[in-house]
Parts: sequence; C-alpha cells; structure tokens
Amino acid sequence: MHIANNGIEIQFDETTLNFAFRKESGCLWQWDKGYSPYLECEEGKVLFSDAEEICHEEFHTGTGEGILSTYGGFAKNGRSVPYQFRTLVWTETVTGAVYCEWIPVNEEGFTVKKVFWPGPMEFAKKREDWYTLLTQRQGMLIPNTWSTKLQPLAFDGLFCTAGAYMPWFAQVREREGYLAVCMTPWNAGYQAEHPAGGPYTRVSMRFEPSLGKMDYRRVVKYIFLNDCDYNDICKAYRSDVDEQGRLRTLEEKAVRNPAVNRLIGCAFLHKGIKTFVQPDSEFFDPGDPEKNNRLTAFAQREEEIRKFYKLGVEKLYLHLDGWAEPGYDNRHPDYGPACEEAGGWEGMKSLADAMHDCGYLFGIHDQYRDYYLSAPSFDENMACRLADGTIIKHRRWAGGPQSYLCATQALYFVRRNFEELAKHGISLDCAYLDVFTCNEGDECANPMHRMTRRECYDKRSRCFEYLLKNKILSSSEEVNDWAVPSQIFCHYAPYEFMMHEPGTPKQGLPVPLFNLVYHDCVIQPWMMDKVSEEEDYMLYALLNGGAPYLVRDAAYPNIDGAFDSQIELSTEEQIARCRTVCEFHEKVGKCEMVRHEFADGNPKVQKTIFSNGVSVLVDFEKQTYEIL
Repeated sequence: MHIANNGIEIQFDETTLNFAFRKESGCLWQWDKGYSPYLECEEGKVLFSDAEEICHEEFHTGTGEGILSTYGGFAKNGRSVPYQFRTLVWTETVTGAVYCEWIPVNEEGFTVKKVFWPGPMEFAKKREDWYTLLTQRQGMLIPNTWSTKLQPLAFDGLFCTAGAYMPWFAQVREREGYLAVCMTPWNAGYQAEHPAGGPYTRVSMRFEPSLGKMDYRRVVKYIFLNDCDYNDICKAYRSDVDEQGRLRTLEEKAVRNPAVNRLIGCAFLHKGIKTFVQPDSEFFDPGDPEKNNRLTAFAQREEEIRKFYKLGVEKLYLHLDGWAEPGYDNRHPDYGPACEEAGGWEGMKSLADAMHDCGYLFGIHDQYRDYYLSAPSFDENMACRLADGTIIKHRRWAGGPQSYLCATQALYFVRRNFEELAKHGISLDCAYLDVFTCNEGDECANPMHRMTRRECYDKRSRCFEYLLKNKILSSSEEVNDWAVPSQIFCHYAPYEFMMHEPGTPKQGLPVPLFNLVYHDCVIQPWMMDKVSEEEDYMLYALLNGGAPYLVRDAAYPNIDGAFDSQIELSTEEQIARCRTVCEFHEKVGKCEMVRHEFADGNPKVQKTIFSNGVSVLVDFEKQTYEIL
C-alpha cells in the first residue's frame, strides 16, 4: 500500500507489516528487514502476524491520510481469544509529520507487558556521518563507527527518567534525518543497541501497561528533515514543545519569582549536617559501623560560609543535606526536627540568617518518594500498591527498609513540613525535592488513591508549584521534559559518562541535546572536578553555560558521579575556577543555546553559541577555553 500526501510518502508491506517513509526527494527511511512487530505478554511472545483476522484500509480525514489496520482473532492454547487492537499510520497534511498510533480495542485474552512497535529504522552502514541521538541524561551522539559498545540504558530507557530527559530519539545519515517523539511518554521507553565498532545502531520504542492494562492510545510522531544535523533536530523538538505551551523560560519564571535572577551566576555549595546509616541498610558496613556516620554542627557550616564570604565569593547557593534529627535519607517524610546534636532549630536558623547576611541563597534537601518504615506516620495504605496488590520494598539507602509514598499524598506532607520550617523562622530561598525528576513515575492501584504514572508526574509538579507559590525556588535531582514548566534548577544534568568511574570509555560523543532545547528554561550546576591533566569537567560547565559546583560533598561514596579520583585543588583555586564559570553564567544563563558545533569536525574542539551572540570555544585536547 502507498500513501502520498503533501510531499510525504508512506509505504506499507502487507506481508511483513513494516513501513517505510520518504520526504520529498529525500532518502527512504524503512523499518529494519529483520523486525517483526510483536507483543510481549505473560503468555509469551505474540506477533502481530499471528492474528487470524487482519484488515488494512486507507484512512482519509480533512487533516491527513494514512493506513488503518485491525488485528484480531488471536489463538491461545488452541482457542481463539477476543484480544484486538488497531494501528494507524498517517501523515498530517499541513505539517508533513507522520503519526504512528497503537490503539487497544479489546484486552481480553492476553496480559500485555510490552508492545514493540513502531519498528527500528534500517541503519547499518559504517560511516561516521551516520549517527544516532539518544536523550540519556544531557545527551549523546553515537556515530555508526563508534568503537565502544553501548551499555544498558539508565532506567532501562524509560521516558521521563534519567534514561531519557526528553521523550525522543533521532537518527541522521548524510544530513538527512528523522526525529521520533513519543507523544504519550508516561508508560513508554526505548531500547538501543550499538556493538563495538558498529557498523549499525538500532533504536526503537516500546509501550508498557498502565496499572496492568494498555488502556489508552499510544502515539509516536515522526518529523523528517532534509539537510539537517543534530542542532536542527533539537530545534524541531523545541518548536514542538513551544507549540504545546510547555516552553517556560527562566525569563518568564523570574517574573513570578525574581529570586531566579539571584541564582544566575551563583556558585553551588553542597554540604551536609548528619549522616546515619541504619544497621538494616544495604550501605551499612558491619565491619566498620561508623564508616558512613558523620555529624557537622550548624555553627561549623556557618563558619565555612563566612570564610567563603571573606575569600571573595560574591554569589553562593548552599544546598544542605541531612539537616534533620534522623539524618540524611532517614525517616522521610517525617524528617524533623532540626538535628539537636548539631544545634537544633536555633543553630539551623542562625546558619540561614548568616547566608542571608552574606547575600547568599539557602536551600535544603528533602524527600517525598522514599517512604521509610521507620517514619512515625508510616501507613502501608499510603504506599504505592502495584496492580497485583504487592507493595515494593527495599533497604537500599541509609534509612533502611522503605516503600514508596503514593504521590497523591506527597503535597500534604510537603505543606505540613514546610509550614513547620517556617514556624521555626527558617527562611528558605530554595528547596530540593529528591529523585522526582530522575526516577520513573510511580503507579498506585489502591482504590483509595488510585494513580497512574501520568498522574504521578502531575502530582510531583504540584509539589514544585507549592514551593514556587511560597517564593521558594524549586529543585530536584536531575532535569526532565515533563518538569520544565515548574522546575527552576537541579542538582545536576550531566553527560552519561560523568556518572561512571573516570577513565571509563565514553559510549558516544557527549552533546548537549537537553540544553539545545531547554538551556534558557532550567538552571543546571555542573561538576567542576579536575579528573586528570587530560580531563577537566570545568570545560563542560563553560561549554554548557551552566553554574559551577564550588564544593560537592556526596552523601554516598562512589555513586551518582561522585568519585574520589581527582586532582586536589586549594580552596583559592576552586574559587578562582568558579568565578570564571559564574561570570560566564551571568552572561548566558537566561539565553537560548542556539547552536553547538565540533570545530572543523573535530570532536575534541567544541563551540556553543547563545542567543545574545556570546559563544565559548573549548579545546579538550589542549584543555583550554576561549570566550568569544
């Protein structure tokens, strides 16, 4: 079957059930010949072609044309079951976008775990100018010739997690490309494969159930571009987001809360007060029980702040971990009061007041997902319950056994806890709600507070909005597409290689895909580790027009990109390096990143250009930079 509409061609093979697409005189993008669309079910693998009743028909509306297919009459244990679904692949007349829609009709007969459709594009040619873009963390570009094998994706490639800050991937071959955007990303993800040395990269999407059912229409939007590169791909997605009203810039956010302007150009300081690892935590070391237990008085932190002020640090933001009596990652969401051994509420208030005396910004770490069984208010009925009735529990973090708090309840605890802070005179400029923008959305089948993943992301955003309404700048662990309208800044938004031990081979070229879309929307602090004489993370901070970490004391050793192997720098050296990055952030922090380039095609020399005309050129080989 063949559909042609306003310069876009759709070809469909009724035998293989595979599609191919072409834009005007461009190249043909066709699904991999080895691919057969299928469902992964509890009952086993079910091919689309296993359906005994398959019907394909042309689809015409006032806005587009396509092919509608119906699949039914599947056999199970020798008997026919009523399971049925449809696919609709059509092109919109005005935009030329192609939509691939998977539509459940009758779910009786199979318990679907994953739907692997639409298929991966055929993309096997050993050429450097054939490359794949993955939105894992800040972004990566994988040429088909890349020598390192792609490792398993963070969070198994689930959209709305650190595995995909944005719900899309793309491929470009000889300056012709496509952008595949998941329009229904809440229960979807992608899988990617690149063997060492290529000569191919295979990437495709999958859809997963919501509370045990496929339940709703799943949509992938393809935008085909001729004469493009990864910058054009990112700008096409930015335009798409803008059309949806989700492109909320820092300039706009500063109108609501002018303190946004004060955070631009700040050095970030990450410090803690109390760490206590419970004996039933996976982090507990029975051979050295005090290994991870630490206590620093509020007064000592205050002394450090005043020292930074005397040393000439003009703008500073303090992110304070472990400020409450239970210690870091303990007893959430019942986290108060302020740690008594460290000085209690009076000591914490004195620290906050000292920050403000110096003209600095003060914020705290908090947590409303990890739900500790040790919390006095713990109630299993408020924990997330899976569709089969089970409640996930583990003891990974310092606080020991935990489940997950249903996000429908989170805002009530946020309000309670932040009102308590205010009662004790703790004036907050910022607050960090841990893991919200990094970890997958939760689902809850408890009929008292049933929640889908989509609703979970909305509930998390509501917590950010509460902070903003109370003039507190909102932050979370990483960044994510869904959170952009209500998130001001993050803990970090690193390249994937930064999360691994220094020296680990990079799985692709690190490229700022997220910043090419959202640089002017979310403030991102960057690690400043001088890893070796050959690798200095300060250069990435400059290249991305971000804020610098003056000090980043990790809560846990050797995870989350916190490794001990780096060149030790004096406090004065750290301040001088931060000052350079802060000054550049002052210039470009609220500007769109309009372009990223490899100078003369050399990935060791990179340049970013911002909307105010300012640019920076970084040479990773010579370990130099030039602000233009």
